[in-house]
Amino acid sequence: MKIDPNHLHMLAAIIDSGGLSEGAIALNKSQPSLSRTVAMLEARLGSRLFEKGKRPLRPTELCQSLADQGRIILHASEAARQVAELYSGGKAGTARISGTPIFMDGVISNMIATFQGAFPEIAIHQTYGYLGDLTEQLNVGNVDLAICPVCPDTVPEGLSFKPILPGRNVIACAPSHPLARKSAIKLEDIAPYPWIAPPAGSPLYEDLRSALARIGIKDFKVSFTGGSLASIISILAGSESLTVLPYSVVFMQSNTKNVTALPVRLEHPSRELGVLWRDDRPIRPAVLRFRKYLESEFSGLAKRIEEKGRNIVWRN
Repeated sequence: MKIDPNHLHMLAAIIDSGGLSEGAIALNKSQPSLSRTVAMLEARLGSRLFEKGKRPLRPTELCQSLADQGRIILHASEAARQVAELYSGGKAGTARISGTPIFMDGVISNMIATFQGAFPEIAIHQTYGYLGDLTEQLNVGNVDLAICPVCPDTVPEGLSFKPILPGRNVIACAPSHPLARKSAIKLEDIAPYPWIAPPAGSPLYEDLRSALARIGIKDFKVSFTGGSLASIISILAGSESLTVLPYSVVFMQSNTKNVTALPVRLEHPSRELGVLWRDDRPIRPAVLRFRKYLESEFSGLAKRIEEKGRNIVWRN
């Protein structure tokens, strides 16, 4: 026998409220209407739901069991309502993001931690890649957002691009490096030291080559290439090597005191760090919330970076 879930909910409301009149108020129904529904349900079941002539109203064993199921349904309905509200409000769901390793590890990871502290019901699925691979992943629908440096006039077709941080690179080293103690640095000061090269094929690798060429260093020794941001910083800490990093990455590492930027002015790349997404697909609420969060966080970060960098790093 199929029983209407609303009838189970009705029985629970009558019992929990203390009677037909009270149950009718709780259900926003009239007492006669509720009495008719109870009588109809008793006829279908072939059994009484409330003991005859008992005051206050006393449910039968069958009624108690059915009311228990009604409470389960009510709780499930309330849970479903909350799930729907959290999802539609962008407070639950998933966001699949991908980006260039240096920025993801050096800048974005800290922001993800703060975001998930505020929205623990949103799961972030992160992968790595450079522009070509990121474009493909966006096009086939494997990721929702890509975060990477892009020249604004060369945004891949079919993608929207929101710049969030100007491109600014610096020469980085360990705080214990001999050059870190100099207030003014000349070309001949830099030339003797070995270099850590970012992964070959990455935009930052080309930035290293062009930056050194522009400041007059054509022949340079590479002591280490590839690797993650963590490995680059570890090698900087244990050696007198230099490298080129985005200033935002160095800035975000300031609390660790593992890396610093030398006061050497480099020509900034034409790229801007930004967020890419497909503009022909609907964006899920959780993804939209995360994107707006990133834009807001980077708005404040860009101001702090500009102020500190202008005063300390690229003042010369």
